[in-house]
Amino acid sequence: MFGIPGKQAVSITPAAATQIAKLMDKDGHQGLRIGVKKGGCAGMEYTMEYVAEVDPHDEVVEHEGARVMIAPMAQMFLFGTQIDYQTSLLESGFVFNNPNVTEACGCGESIKFEGM
Repeated sequence: MFGIPGKQAVSITPAAATQIAKLMDKDGHQGLRIGVKKGGCAGMEYTMEYVAEVDPHDEVVEHEGARVMIAPMAQMFLFGTQIDYQTSLLESGFVFNNPNVTEACGCGESIKFEGM
């Protein structure tokens, strides 16, 4: 696992924790697994899925009733990321404030990391 002892891999805002916990309770999920995969116009994309069980290789972060699991391959790309949930007049959704991103597509869904 990639990390710094005593420091969580990602942080979860209160708005994101509320939304994740609500969805966990509604459908009986164990949490939200986040990761990255190749794709999109900038080279990489975030992945998100609700899961029924925790993989023992995932990094687990819990905050205010919300549980986020980070897929092993994504841990070094997501370390230090803040997960937020924002609502506007036209849309609502999770937002990743990731200090490791060096470039992002105009759509906000495709990202690039140094050396990728």
